[in-house]
Parts: sequence; C-alpha cells; structure tokens
Amino acid sequence: MSVEIRDVMVDKVITIAKDATLEEAVKLMNEYEIGCLIVMENKKPVGIMTERDLLKRVLSKSKQLGKKKVTEVMSENLVSVSPQIEIEEAARLMYEKKIKKLPVIEKGKLLGLVTLTDILRIHPQIIRMYKIFSSDLAPRRMKKVLDYYLLLQNEPKDLDLDHTVLLRTGENKTTLSE
Repeated sequence: MSVEIRDVMVDKVITIAKDATLEEAVKLMNEYEIGCLIVMENKKPVGIMTERDLLKRVLSKSKQLGKKKVTEVMSENLVSVSPQIEIEEAARLMYEKKIKKLPVIEKGKLLGLVTLTDILRIHPQIIRMYKIFSSDLAPRRMKKVLDYYLLLQNEPKDLDLDHTVLLRTGENKTTLSE
C-alpha cells in the first residue's frame, strides 16, 4: 500500500502577504508555534519564510546580537535525562513538558541530545501510543512532527479515523494575505 502526499500533508497552512513586516511574520510564527510561513501575493504562493531564513538573513546581521547575552533568551530549567532511561519514558517526559529536544546528561556531563523526531523515527510503538493518548491536546509545536510520523503508520483498528484527521489538519487557517 502506498501513501500519497495528500494523506500526510497539513491542509490548514498559515500564510502571510509578501509585503507584510518581519514583525508580523514573527508574531504569526510564535502564535501558531510553527517554523515557516508560506508567502502569498494575489492569493498565490510565491515563497516560503522559515526560522532558518530569519537566523541567516536577519538575526546574523543584527547589531543587537553583539549586545545580547545568551542568558537573556535561553530557556531555563533544563529538562534532561540519563542515558539509561527507556525511550518510552523519554517520549512521555517530552510530551508532558511540551519539549522536542532532550539533553542526555550523566554526572553533570553532557553526553548527547535526543529529539522527538529521533524517537519517533526508531520506535514505532511510541507512534501508536501518541495516536491513542495525544488527541487534540498535543502542543502545536510538537504537532507537525507527530502528524508526520503518526500518519505514515498503519492505523490501529480501534482508532477513530475522524480523530486522525483532526490531528492532521490542526487549526483553522489564518492569513495576512487575504
């Protein structure tokens, strides 16, 4: 059985007008906890703006960066795990804390980093667990990763298909281009 793009795509895409300000774009990205916006002109897609675009083309050239300290913008209260923790427990912790990246630390020494994508890629049972337990309560910033991996797996027989569609489609469309 093949999977078509239409079966895994998110169809409620957040867009922005080509002439919108970066401030408006950042507000939208923060509001919807997303990493990109499709840029529209005359109701047609003409580009994409990503977090990486902001880093490379705006932040890296900002004169303010030399004045700001990492401590001013970092997330505090670091959530981490030991290398012996089971994958299921790490995934549960990420879900509970609404995080996608988890440093692996032992005796105060940083050993590595595991991401939600890493876990979902190698551990299909967690995908099934999220299908059953996440419902529409999953944090939006985790949703794109969850949606992608959830929809590529076979559906459990007892899962309501409407629930899966809700996970895939997410929120209502909001644009600044209309």
